Amino acid sequence: MSADSSAAGMHTTTVSIPVARLNHAVLYVRDARRAADFYAHVFGFEVVGEEFGGKAIFMRAAGGDNHHDLGLFSVGDAAGRAPRGSVGLYHLAWEVPTIDDLAAAARTLSEAGALGGASDHGVSKSLYGADPDGNEFEIMWRVPRESWGDYEHHGAVLPLDLEAEVRRWGAEGAARA
Repeated sequence: MSADSSAAGMHTTTVSIPVARLNHAVLYVRDARRAADFYAHVFGFEVVGEEFGGKAIFMRAAGGDNHHDLGLFSVGDAAGRAPRGSVGLYHLAWEVPTIDDLAAAARTLSEAGALGGASDHGVSKSLYGADPDGNEFEIMWRVPRESWGDYEHHGAVLPLDLEAEVRRWGAEGAARA
């Protein structure tokens, strides 16, 4: 592999690992069964395996073809949480197929008391929440690439008007177009 190291960091000129996608995430949680109940209720994930007396639980997104999309490992009720802004994982982003699914997710997260915020990123529309252990997640819908415009080359964090986006991109909006 050829690489150029500079004061600005390392720049790789040759790709050596052909990553296709993120296959799964594994989270440390205080109680894997409690966390699994949350992900089953809110996300519709199904348990595909429990190991070590339920201290490790593996889950798959409903209708998915992956063995597991999420692993939950118990670390005990006394486990602390890294302070916000510490080095480590900030959040996981789960993609839904349609803007209507994102609107339904907003209702589900709200009912579960897990909705923390929402943003329009230009290339995606996003909801943010946290599981019972405070692990943050994003549920996002990706805008069709041909509509990214200037957002293709820079990030944006704007307020999300989900109702307007559903009118524009949702099934009813598409039927009017």
